[in-house]
Amino acid sequence: MVVSKNKIIKKVATKKPSTKKVATKKPATKKVATKKPATKKVATSQRTKVICISHKEDCDGISSAALIRQAFGGDSILVDYPGQMEALNQVVSDEKLKSLFICDLGLSKKTQDEFIDIMSRLRKNKISVTYIDHHDIDPTVVTALKKLKVKVIHDINECTTVQVYTAYKSKLQDHASFVAACAAITDYMQDRPLGSKLLQIYDRQFALISATVMTYNIVGHQREPDYLQYLVEELADSKFPHDIPNTFEFAQIQVEKLSQIIAKVKKGMKTMSNLGHMEILDSGASGAVNFVMGLSGKNVGVAYKERIDHGIYAVSVRGSDNCKVHLGRIVNLLATSLGGSGGGHDKACGAVVPKSKIKKFITELNKQIK
Repeated sequence: MVVSKNKIIKKVATKKPSTKKVATKKPATKKVATKKPATKKVATSQRTKVICISHKEDCDGISSAALIRQAFGGDSILVDYPGQMEALNQVVSDEKLKSLFICDLGLSKKTQDEFIDIMSRLRKNKISVTYIDHHDIDPTVVTALKKLKVKVIHDINECTTVQVYTAYKSKLQDHASFVAACAAITDYMQDRPLGSKLLQIYDRQFALISATVMTYNIVGHQREPDYLQYLVEELADSKFPHDIPNTFEFAQIQVEKLSQIIAKVKKGMKTMSNLGHMEILDSGASGAVNFVMGLSGKNVGVAYKERIDHGIYAVSVRGSDNCKVHLGRIVNLLATSLGGSGGGHDKACGAVVPKSKIKKFITELNKQIK
């Protein structure tokens, strides 16, 4: 019996290590402590903001912003070409930014390096970036953007809104095809493969008048950013132009203004061997440039308006069907060489030129479009 008691005592004694096992659970506290990095993950997940930076001066830019809004929600920042980099520098430091879309804003030799640098900073912060455009771009820029894993949707043969519609059709309402068709019309790209198919869905005259009304409202409200944002919201809400209050009435006002420009162009226009040109004083250059081209009898028209607050001229350039050179490429290189910037399509483009260099810009452009 004594022996058996000893055995019992030994067995009880051997249970002491179990206390040590309980003690070894202290490291579990350390495991909880190691969860601190989870706070960083929460901070990253708080990036919820979606922003679209788009061109404010025409129907294609406004419509692109509207379809992005319909597909992804978020906010729009509407800018002209000179304001593009300023807007990008603002959003790059936004700690809540999750996704950025950049639409219908072409790049020039002057801005492309800064653009790539900003894209690099955004991608380092794990921000999703999508660049959608149809302006002529240096192929090396596209390569650099793709290397940064920026999603690039770029086709010079279709307007930007049509490309947005095609890429995100599954996220868009049926009405989005009409918005894209109107944008194609106003960018003179309604005869392109995708744009023409969208236009066939609708009565042509209905689409033409809707696109024209939208254009006149956009051009006439360039100094009213709240109204331009309102148009984006209404289009994103699947409204036709005639459903938006007072659009036709305002378009009529713009038509009256344009009719007055015709007489002014006839009187003030000047011609050179290969182009017609005119300084515009009391309206937008883009609204007058086609009159300059047509009334001059030349294949290229140039209209320019001084922006006193910036010390530059905003220049619009248009080419007829008989123009055999790519105006966008010529204007890009020429404007950059003069300390400005520019670019665009083969027969429709624009530039920003220092005030003191406008005469040289026109003279050199005339030489290069022989």
